[in-house]
Amino acid sequence: MITELAVERVEFACVRCRDRWTVDYDVQRFMDGLGHEWEYFSRDNRSVPSPYAAESAPRCDRCGRRRAGRLAARRPVPLPGMPGSPRSPVPDTGGHRPERHSAPVLSATDHRQPAPTALPATTAAPTTAEAPAPDSQVAGDPHGATP
Repeated sequence: MITELAVERVEFACVRCRDRWTVDYDVQRFMDGLGHEWEYFSRDNRSVPSPYAAESAPRCDRCGRRRAGRLAARRPVPLPGMPGSPRSPVPDTGGHRPERHSAPVLSATDHRQPAPTALPATTAAPTTAEAPAPDSQVAGDPHGATP
């Protein structure tokens, strides 16, 4: 059973090159039949590992390092059936709000990003040969989200 839904904005700060960025994650807390609680994270409609663990956090665009994210902001989503929650019936016939099927996906990074930080004068950006291999990276996803 889903016990909590939220959108969490997670901030990442690379200690190597000082880049900063934020990503919005959809988070579900789920209670299984044995009473154990689990968290599920998704980004851009894909399941991803927790951004709060360094080994599964997205890679830095500039240097490829991983750093655990920190919660920057949170928006709880009310669960259906909560007292006082308004609801709208869905008609049996016809397409109820059919535009929802073709609406563009709201990207996890389509929001104002932190101002870029210049590289320190004493630290040069790594060359391609020095950058870590992009393991578990989805093509076209610089933050390493896995499908």
